[in-house]
Amino acid sequence: MSALVPRVVGIAVLGVAYIALTISISAGAFIGLDQQVAQAMHSAWQPSLHPLFQAIAELGGLELTTILMFGLLIYLWQAGFGSDALVVVVFFAAEAFELFYKYNLYQPGPPRSIAQADGPSLSELLSGSLGGNSFPSGHMMRTVIVYGLLAFVVRRLSASPLARSLAVPVAVVIIVVMAFDRLYLDVHWESDVVGGLVLGAIALLAGTVWLDRPIKAEN
Repeated sequence: MSALVPRVVGIAVLGVAYIALTISISAGAFIGLDQQVAQAMHSAWQPSLHPLFQAIAELGGLELTTILMFGLLIYLWQAGFGSDALVVVVFFAAEAFELFYKYNLYQPGPPRSIAQADGPSLSELLSGSLGGNSFPSGHMMRTVIVYGLLAFVVRRLSASPLARSLAVPVAVVIIVVMAFDRLYLDVHWESDVVGGLVLGAIALLAGTVWLDRPIKAEN
């Protein structure tokens, strides 16, 4: 149980950081920095690279990440870890929290004059009903949760030493690339990406706490 304390503390600290970030965004504290980063990315954008970054966006799309979470649920269930399979609840809870924020926090995304076409996703259909609000980045949040959980499970259960050693580095690379992708395509402000990263990290830590929870031995 003591091994879980740092993660629980981490969840609390990140929760406070997320609230502080929300207050700062509401107060307009990130407007200048957001615009500077967006303009820099707009200047760096190359038409020839656009399809590549649209493809990268699919890694954090609602469709693929949901499929991966159901795949993880099925795998854990069939492997005899029925209660552990419930870890996917953190993914859907975070999705609900993201939608709540986008419905209630006024944070319009980058203007069309600089934003590039994002990777095709059902989440694009929701953007209109959300009033164009973009905090936090759903792609960023989902990427942290899904690939973080997959890496955690592979590290614990894979029979392959190579897979175990590569799991975390691969997840980190995907997360970093997704953060750059959101900014490069100018579909999110830098503060949106940070928000998605923090919210995803909270859910990921909660998921690992569940997977590592103490289990009472049967008599």
